[in-house]
This record gives sequence, C-alpha cells and structure tokens, in this order.
Amino acid sequence: MKRIAILGSTGSIGTQTLDIVREQKDIEVAALCAGRNTALLERQIREFSPKAAALWEEADARELKSRVRDLPVKILWGMEGLLTIARMEGYEILVTAIVGMLGIRPTIAAIKAGKTIALANKETLVTAGHLIMPLAAKMQVPILPVDSEHSAIFQSLNGERGNRIHKILLTASGGPFRGRKRQELAAVRVEDALKHPNWSMGKKITVDSATMVNKGLEVMEARWLFDVVPSQVQVVVHPQSVVHSMVEFEDGAVMAQLGTPDMRLPIQYALYYPMRRPLSGKRLDFYELSSITFEKPDLDTFSGLALAYRALGEGGNIPTAYNAANEKAVALFLERKISFLEIPELIQGSMEKVKYREHPALEEILETEQEVYQWIESRW
Repeated sequence: MKRIAILGSTGSIGTQTLDIVREQKDIEVAALCAGRNTALLERQIREFSPKAAALWEEADARELKSRVRDLPVKILWGMEGLLTIARMEGYEILVTAIVGMLGIRPTIAAIKAGKTIALANKETLVTAGHLIMPLAAKMQVPILPVDSEHSAIFQSLNGERGNRIHKILLTASGGPFRGRKRQELAAVRVEDALKHPNWSMGKKITVDSATMVNKGLEVMEARWLFDVVPSQVQVVVHPQSVVHSMVEFEDGAVMAQLGTPDMRLPIQYALYYPMRRPLSGKRLDFYELSSITFEKPDLDTFSGLALAYRALGEGGNIPTAYNAANEKAVALFLERKISFLEIPELIQGSMEKVKYREHPALEEILETEQEVYQWIESRW
C-alpha cells in the first residue's frame, strides 16, 4: 500500500492524481491541500478519508471544518498548514501540484522530513533549484518529475546511468498561436489564450503555454533536474504532442518517450517508479498517426522563451524575477487589465528592475518575489 499527500488536490494535476488512486486501489491518501475550492475539497475528504486537509484562507478552513465535523479529519490553513502536512508522519510521497512559489517552503520541509517528492510545481526549481537539489542529495530524497516533458526525459534516461547527456530536446506544442507573428497577437483575448490545442490544464498554465513562458520555465527546471547547462536544453516545437521529449547522448543516439497527451501517465509513473502499472485510456495508434513534425521556435514572436534563456544565463535571483513577474502578469491578463503582449514586457522589465543577488537564500528569493510584485502593482 502506497501512502501519499497532495498539495493542490483540487487543481488539474491533483484531481488526475486522485483518478489514479481510484483506478489503482492500492494508494492511501493521508492529506489533501487546496487553495479556496472548499466544496470540492469536502467531496475529496469524504471519498478518500485523509487524516488532514488544508486550505489557504482561515475563513475557508473554518467553513470546511464545520462541513466535515462528522469526520475524523484535522483541518489546517495557510502556510503553516502546508508545512504541517509536508512534515507529518503517515505517508511517503508528497505530490506538489500547487501553482507558484508557494510550493518552495513545503517542498523543503518535506525533503527534510525524508519524503519522496513527486514534483509538478516547476516554480520550486526555477527559483530555488540551487537550494532544493543539494538538499535532496544530502537527504537522499528522490525528486520524481510529474510534468510530461520532464517525465519523458527522466524515462529516456532510465538505464543510462553513467552515459553523458549531449543535449535535452524539450518538446513544445506551440500552443494556440503557433505560426502567428507578433502583430497578429496584439488583439488576443483571454478566451483565445485558453484554447490549448492538445492539453487540458488550469488557466494559468494554459496562458503560459500560449506565451511559451511555460516552456521557458521548463527549460530552467530541466537545468536543475538533470544537471545540465542552458546550452544543452533545446526547445523543439512539436504540434502533435506525441513525442513528449528526447535526450541526445554524446554518441548521437536519441532516446524519446512517446504517448498520447494524458497527464495521468507521468503522474502514475512518478507514484509507482520504477514500476509501470496498467492504466486506462487511449493508446497511441501508429496506423492513425499520419505524421509527426518538428519546428524551430519563433523567439521573436514568443519572447517569453528567449527571456527564460536570458534569466537562466544571468542566474542568481533573475529566474525568480522572471517567474514572479509572469505570475503577476498572467493574473492581470486573466483579469483583462493588460494585453497578451504585455506579459513578456512585464517579465523583461522586472528582470531589469530587481536588485541582483548572485546566490540568493530562501528569504532573498521571497524578497525578490515581493519586489517584483510591488513594482508591477505600482504601474497598475
């Protein structure tokens, strides 16, 4: 029997993780954390009987506590609630699926508590990879990627211990605006940006895919997960989303992981690694697959990706500025307060405005986040 806790149980990754729990029937859910979706979290508590659950706001937690007063579940809230669940006994794997930099402190706490990390929160490594990876190595804690692309790289490296990576080929669908030029994106609406051609995801990550900022974040995450330099991570646009990513070794051989665009596969692989288990759903049919194509990304139109390479090259707290600015800019775009093209403009401005810190400690990372937020809020 596997025992897990989920940070972000009501989001896309969290709900699909619980789909796997339902299907496999040999996973116990010890704890659940959500943002503000009290109604869905209550249903999850009643179905999976966790020992603890947390919401971000105290008022929401008090409401939930009243609604589940007939159940033996401890209700927590805020960062202290997340940290309590990260450290609690009674489970082995923490699925970190909350969006944004909120995931950093609970991930650090869970690593110190010896938990295996199933990582779906890319911002943790983007902003604090220099802290997270050495700590995980020291504590001998596995960090298993849940993102489809990083899972594909991880799977392609399986059995290749000791063989040197020449290049990581990180695939991107291109999002809903693939092939368009910059002037064609000036009038993009929120509804347009939320129409991803292949994947079903939350609003924030769907917009990130449309700007290709999501791929920039994945480039930075790959740098830490697989211990490579920025020049070893090449983004390749692959519209069919069949090849989830590839690894080229120093002898020129390329290993790839293919499959249908179903996030349950990388989630389940992380939960059961190194074992594979049966999984329901559509299989890849090569007779139906007429072609698979690859293109070079347009870094002029999708400047968010180019800025990610720049942030990674500058290092220090600049990736934090990149990530924090994007979080704030996407929120403003979804509120219809800024245009689509202003998202990368705010990212670039933030990268240039923040005070540079070469080796930021955790508190300096969080200070950079607030510095970026304040600068953007001063403009709106």
